[in-house]
Amino acid sequence: MVRMKELLRTHHISFKNAFAGVLWSFRTQPNFRIHALLSAFVLFAASFFQIEKIEYVVLLFAIVLGFTSEMLNTSVESMTDLISTEWKKEAKIAKDVAAGMMLFTAFGTAAIAVIIFYPYIAKLFI
Repeated sequence: MVRMKELLRTHHISFKNAFAGVLWSFRTQPNFRIHALLSAFVLFAASFFQIEKIEYVVLLFAIVLGFTSEMLNTSVESMTDLISTEWKKEAKIAKDVAAGMMLFTAFGTAAIAVIIFYPYIAKLFI
């Protein structure tokens, strides 16, 4: 029983720290807030068009992937700045690759949105 209490306490602290990280990202990172706004718009559009369940799943996965990439990009940039404040080629590579990951994710999620929503939007004009 003591082991279970310790396990629950440890997980409680982990969840608390994780939620603090999400909240910090939302409060301090403009791109994270843009992603949240676009995600809300996409979910509204999904509800409006009454898309299929599998399309919801794909959109939710894309949204989660976007938030995850944004947070990972921020983590890499922050850690790189912590390690060294002077310009170094390796630091530039780390930051550029992390930013490229976010850009790649953004293009991919935008393509998913176009593929899913195009038929629904086209029906409005036909």
